[in-house]
Amino acid sequence: MNNKETDTPGTDEYRSLLLLDEISKENQLTQRDLSKQLGIALGLINSYIKNLTTKGYITVSTIPKKRYRYYLTPSGLAEKTRLTYRHLQNFTNLYRVARKDFQTLFKALEASGHQNIAFCGVDEVSEIAFLSLSETELTLSAVLDSASGENKFFGNDILPIGSAGTLEIDAVVITSFTGGGGYVGALVEAGIDEKRIYDISSGGWLKRIE
Repeated sequence: MNNKETDTPGTDEYRSLLLLDEISKENQLTQRDLSKQLGIALGLINSYIKNLTTKGYITVSTIPKKRYRYYLTPSGLAEKTRLTYRHLQNFTNLYRVARKDFQTLFKALEASGHQNIAFCGVDEVSEIAFLSLSETELTLSAVLDSASGENKFFGNDILPIGSAGTLEIDAVVITSFTGGGGYVGALVEAGIDEKRIYDISSGGWLKRIE
């Protein structure tokens, strides 16, 4: 697959866009609040805030109880617009490449006799995977993610990765381009044979299909 970096959830530009977008709503949020809402480590939030402030994209003012309020500057608004446009362009490229790779993978899994598939990792890429899977006779038997809870994925409960070993599945497909290695390690720890794990963002997956 094409390794050209896009503005996916793991990139600096995408995180900056998320921050600028959240700040543009003018909510009185602490850095801890931003960390929880955006799923970005608190230390990284602090670093991005400092960087965006230095570049003149946001200003900071103190409000009661030693809290801070962040505001977008005109330059910050222009940067948010630029990053939004770039993200949309890159997501179009990501969609095209991921769609093709998932189609190839699922057809190969189907041809090799697999039936029950689990997705691991839920983000924008997972939706592309679901669309490609729906074009085959494969069954989505489970959806796994480190952030399981009340949310659903196309009607499927999102289960903790640790439960993977108890499921009746033929293969697990990593459906996120970020944290792939971490997902694989967690799946193996949960009792899934690494040979049953497929990650289109890493090389050599097709050679392992029997």
